[in-house]
Amino acid sequence: MKQQWYNTKWAQLMLHILCWALLFSLPYLLRPSYENSKPPRANEDQHTYLYFTHIVTWVCLFYFNAFVLIPKFINSKKYWRYVFVLIALIPVIIVIDAICFKLLLTSETYRFRNAVLFNFFPFIFILACSTAYQMIRERIIADKLANERENENLKTELSFLRSQVSPHFMFNVLNNMVALSRKYPEKLEPSLIKLSSLMRYMLYETDEQKVLLEKETEYLQSYIDLQQQRFGKKVAIHTCMNDIDRNYEIEPMLLIPFVENAFKHGTGLIENASIHIELTAKEGLLHFFVKNKYSEFVDEPKDKTSGIGLANVKRRLNLLYGKNHNIQITKQDGWFTISLNINLH
Repeated sequence: MKQQWYNTKWAQLMLHILCWALLFSLPYLLRPSYENSKPPRANEDQHTYLYFTHIVTWVCLFYFNAFVLIPKFINSKKYWRYVFVLIALIPVIIVIDAICFKLLLTSETYRFRNAVLFNFFPFIFILACSTAYQMIRERIIADKLANERENENLKTELSFLRSQVSPHFMFNVLNNMVALSRKYPEKLEPSLIKLSSLMRYMLYETDEQKVLLEKETEYLQSYIDLQQQRFGKKVAIHTCMNDIDRNYEIEPMLLIPFVENAFKHGTGLIENASIHIELTAKEGLLHFFVKNKYSEFVDEPKDKTSGIGLANVKRRLNLLYGKNHNIQITKQDGWFTISLNINLH
């Protein structure tokens, strides 16, 4: 994923420089002009140099507290040691201030009381800002790492779920081909052509994160045609998948488990077997509808792959679309119905 410019190191460095420059230029920006008042002091330049040394001291304190003291003491819950180090820093700063004062302002008298008052409140302010900065920074980093781990876990789970689709689907298709070769051997060749198109899609298209809805529809239609060749007139198949108003994209092989489930459980010993499939995509809303007859009196043989399709696709829908999708599965009056709505925006 491309890193945003404001998250780059140079942008953060420039932001820090700008904030420090603005903070320490405020006394000069807010002070009254000397043009209409008393003339500047003779040692104005010396005061400026001293003020610059204060800036360097506070900047060092800020980052020393943020990147050394807090990670070493606060994060390891050594609070008393942290307090002790801060108390020890106060005389160090006063000594630095005294040395700079005597070196730069030789014509003025150094007063210890004024130095303590002058340094104490900036010390507390810089310390508070530094602590808040580091706490917020660590929180942002922790949240970012948590999101990255969550995304990686989701990608891993989606890859696993997608990898289950193809073997499970191909297992059922090959079973269908075996049944077709026994009952209608003359239809085997066109069925193999359809199967090759399905395999081509599975091999070359499903590695993408998204595919055009048009390709997914063609894939569904090839599977339906394959089943139509197998069952002939024994199963009434009604499809309507032409009402798509633009080139939407969708997760590959997301819809096939619903169709596969309809043919698996809506055929065989079902009287007057019938399957209805509708797909529309208008104004950013995809609606997919699958309905098949079922019989409560027919006991279907269970295998290890039974139920993988629907459970798999429902999990994928939750991971990919969350609240942007709605699925309803009902069994009523001899009909098994699946109604899926997805917000594609």
